[in-house]
Amino acid sequence: MADRDHRRGERGSATTEAVLVTPVLLFLVMLIVQFGLWYHAQHVVRAAAQEGVRAARAEGGTDDAGAERAEAFLESAGPRIVVVGDLSAERGTEVASVSISGEAVSVVPGFHLPVKATATSPVERFRGDVP
Repeated sequence: MADRDHRRGERGSATTEAVLVTPVLLFLVMLIVQFGLWYHAQHVVRAAAQEGVRAARAEGGTDDAGAERAEAFLESAGPRIVVVGDLSAERGTEVASVSISGEAVSVVPGFHLPVKATATSPVERFRGDVP
């Protein structure tokens, strides 16, 4: 009889455990998805900066061309993955550079992960025969 009373005292314990553990597991799954999105957004921003610097460094290229190419890449590769905060392109006489910063899309409320990348490359220019 005592064994039966002991089992009655544990009634509903499995349900209580499930109610307590399920939100924690769901939160962990959401964190894993959030990290995956951040990782992908970081790669998209890096690739956009590289595309932009390729356009800016070409002979006859401009910093505006670099910024436009980077924006176009972001629009095609990750329009909903990256929220761009700042995009800048510079082309000097020797070096071209494109910098992008922003945030990865957030799945977990209140969780904002920054992404940024800078690509730098020497400027292409024609040089005549150099002795």
